[in-house]
Amino acid sequence: MSQEVLTRIDADGNATVVLNRPHVHNAFDPAMTRQLTAALTKLDADKKVRAVTLMGAGKSFCAGADIAHMKASAKFSRAQNYKTAQESARMFYTIYNLSKPTIACIHGAVRGGGLGVVAACDIAIAARSATFRLSEVKIGLMPSMISPYVIAAIGQRQARRYFVTGEEFGAAEAWRIGLVHDIVEDAELHGAVGGVLAQLYSSGPQAMAAAKKLIPLGAHADIDQNILDETARRIADIRSTAEGQEGLSAFLEKRKPNWVEPQKPKRKPRKS
Repeated sequence: MSQEVLTRIDADGNATVVLNRPHVHNAFDPAMTRQLTAALTKLDADKKVRAVTLMGAGKSFCAGADIAHMKASAKFSRAQNYKTAQESARMFYTIYNLSKPTIACIHGAVRGGGLGVVAACDIAIAARSATFRLSEVKIGLMPSMISPYVIAAIGQRQARRYFVTGEEFGAAEAWRIGLVHDIVEDAELHGAVGGVLAQLYSSGPQAMAAAKKLIPLGAHADIDQNILDETARRIADIRSTAEGQEGLSAFLEKRKPNWVEPQKPKRKPRKS
């Protein structure tokens, strides 16, 4: 099996995941879908990993679904189509639900499912030359599996336009509607991602995971006694963890916490 997804982890625990089908602009086929889900699941379980950056090899970030696979799927039964769709849905959910912070490092063309990857990531940084398109309607389909993440990113009002027009838009419009957080010159893209990684590296790993879980809770909850109790419980829980205690101690003692500068063990005195 070819390596359609490449993974590397640096000494600081920053993982990079590369979509590696540059000859088709990193379009998803079933093999790449499964490989990406497996790679992310493995990284999520790796305690050394602090953050995950997703990027594409070659000229594009991701062109969405593979044309050859779409052609073949036209002859699939409904059951076969449902199975492959479930695999894709699981992949997007894995990105969205990862306990580690995720960054989309975006260049070139972003189409269909590629836009879903961007929306499912926590942070999205785009090169100025990047272009985006929810192109499914142009071939008589719809952006079904990616819709929860795209709507969460750009809102219902913008989705009502771009879901049905399928028109292309640039990085500036992607920023305006909330799909990406920052736009940088093409040559500065990797440096900008590095700057965000430095910010993540200075944050508590357990705190970041807990904060991510807080977002969907707060976004969909009624402001009532239940949410008051739940948010109070969560902050009480994290304050009592070793990481929470270390963070508070470091703040009061005006030093960096041990997840930034691990404390060296004290040497035992030599016996005379």
